[in-house]
Amino acid sequence: MTTPTRAMRRRRAVVLVAAATVVILTCGFIALGWSAALPSDRSTTGADSLEVDASSAPSDEADESDGAEEVALLDWSTLTPEVSAQMEYVREHWDDTESEEFGYIFDNDCMAFASQSLLARGWLEDDEWWYAVGDGYTSSVAWRSSTGFMEYLEERPEKATALTDDQRDQVAIGDIVQFDWDLSGDRDHTGIVTGVVQRADGSIDVEYAGHTDHTWDRSVDWSITVQHPGAVATYWHLSD
Repeated sequence: MTTPTRAMRRRRAVVLVAAATVVILTCGFIALGWSAALPSDRSTTGADSLEVDASSAPSDEADESDGAEEVALLDWSTLTPEVSAQMEYVREHWDDTESEEFGYIFDNDCMAFASQSLLARGWLEDDEWWYAVGDGYTSSVAWRSSTGFMEYLEERPEKATALTDDQRDQVAIGDIVQFDWDLSGDRDHTGIVTGVVQRADGSIDVEYAGHTDHTWDRSVDWSITVQHPGAVATYWHLSD
């Protein structure tokens, strides 16, 4: 299938803005954790739910700042060039609030940022997964909606394998983590896996990064037990 050109995306963005009401996507929470150097949207229309509680989130000093200092010392030699490029993009842009190339979806940029990281990894746009230059609101549903992206990958098993939270031992850096905050079956938030950490007791913690709210090296366990008790995390293990 022909990949949309930059000009085609611009024209498509103009048409969408003129012809349709902008659907504002919501990401409940996105975070990222990476430990390579450690021991070891409710429907296809695209609305995710926003449930960010700033008072319960880790402080910048305890979460993002410390993680950002640690990542500068990470050994990326075990990663493929594609995943290294993806993670370098995430490291450089996890706290951005604007982008001339991709635009920025205020309070709803989690899936769009994950898509950007996949583009940096080497994924190519297609007729269902593409971005409108400079306007994140009119990018495709699969690009900007957590649920839309889930449905996109469900139809393309050659691109990714769905994993449950009980399969953390199969999760890798650069994979995609998605959250269902309210057990409705949709996906309310999306992040990029930055770390898979083996604890002393043999259990595994997955860390992630992303937008809305801006996070680096946040624990999946913290997200589903403290911020959203009882929520469910699932993963997409990427094939390329």
